[in-house]
Amino acid sequence: MIKTYTHICNGTCSRSIEISYDTETNKITDFIVNGGCNGNLKGVKALLLNRDIDEVHDLLKGIKCGMRPTSCPDQIALAIEELKAATN
Repeated sequence: MIKTYTHICNGTCSRSIEISYDTETNKITDFIVNGGCNGNLKGVKALLLNRDIDEVHDLLKGIKCGMRPTSCPDQIALAIEELKAATN
């Protein structure tokens, strides 16, 4: 079953993240970002698709953007946390 979750970003150029994953395989099936750096986020999407959602979370959690306390990758990790909490 595919689950989709939309996260409203805070503290980044990205405004929102929509992430979908297959609950049977635990793999990310789609990833859309509104706002942010288009080229970088296309690259991030290419790296995330078909990857284990828990592995992605662990890789991205805590990454900062310059002096900001968060980043687009960190917001992806937060979106995964919220998605997991919403499905439990």
